[in-house]
Amino acid sequence: QVQLVESGGGLVQAGGSLRLSCAASGRTFSTYAMGWFRQAPGKDREFVAAISWSGYSTYYADSVKGRFTISRDNAKNTVPLQMNSLKPEDTAVYYCARQKWVGGVGKSQYDYEDWGQGTQVTVSS
Repeated sequence: QVQLVESGGGLVQAGGSLRLSCAASGRTFSTYAMGWFRQAPGKDREFVAAISWSGYSTYYADSVKGRFTISRDNAKNTVPLQMNSLKPEDTAVYYCARQKWVGGVGKSQYDYEDWGQGTQVTVSS
C-alpha cells in the first residue's frame, strides 16, 4: 500500500499557475503508474493526467493538454502537477492516486487506489 498526500492547492486568478505535489510513502511507489484526478462540486471525479512508472509516458485529458504537465521523481517519491493558464473550469478538488496494477497506464478512476485526501484549487475569473 502507498500513502499519498497532496499539497499546493489554493486560489488563483484565471491565467495564473499552480504547482501541485503528491508525496508518497511506501517502498513500492516507483513500481506503479500514478494519476491525477479532479472532482468539481456536483460532478463525477474525472481524469486529469497520468504517468508511467518510469516517467517516460504521460497522458492528459483533452481539457488540460498543453496547459498541465505531470512528472515524477522516484528518488523523492513525488508526483508534481504543473498547472498553467488556469481557467475557472479547472476549479475542483484535485487527487492523486496509485494505479492498482503494474504495467500500462490507466485513465479511469477505477484503475486507481490509495487515494490522497485531495487539495482544493479555485480559479477566479
